[in-house]
Amino acid sequence: MRALPPVGHVRASAAAATNLRRSLDRLVDEVTGNRIGSAFAIRQYGQLLLLEVLRAYVDQAELPPGWLRVLTDERLRPALNLMHAEPGKPWRLEELARAAAMSRTSFAERFRTMAGVPPLTYLNRWRMLLAQRALRDGDARVGSLAVELGYASESAFSTAFKREVGESPLRYRHRVRDELSARAEAGRPRRASGRAGRERPRPW
Repeated sequence: MRALPPVGHVRASAAAATNLRRSLDRLVDEVTGNRIGSAFAIRQYGQLLLLEVLRAYVDQAELPPGWLRVLTDERLRPALNLMHAEPGKPWRLEELARAAAMSRTSFAERFRTMAGVPPLTYLNRWRMLLAQRALRDGDARVGSLAVELGYASESAFSTAFKREVGESPLRYRHRVRDELSARAEAGRPRRASGRAGRERPRPW
């Protein structure tokens, strides 16, 4: 979400506008049709619509340095694929530059220009994003997560996590889950209680 602009304007004359319009029409059709399986279809079409919007925006805009811009760079994509596929590996700058068929200096300069941060800083932030998702959605132990993401010890991982996120891994897990539970509870309809809840509605 941090990588996305507040508003992404897709021109009607853009080549991708036709596909975007089709995706939007399919989504509206599912929302208004009330057919079997519509909830599943709405989720899928919603994701496809977002993908079409991103493609159209990326194709026509001059992107600022950041995640979206670095993903569109074909020269850097092989190195990005390595970091995304094996975030726990202790990647060295030379290995990543070799994957991109560039010199170490050229790779580092191009990566910083496109991503806004050096390659290894990007890798560390990617690890932290994966860690936040795992802590939020799963029950992995902090020590196991540290090993999986390439840290020498649980304390090293916790220090890196606190430096990036602002709180320890366990505190983050408890806070986020408490917030999600509170939101879910607030969204549930309240049941009627007492005598009024047991009475049948009168026919008049």
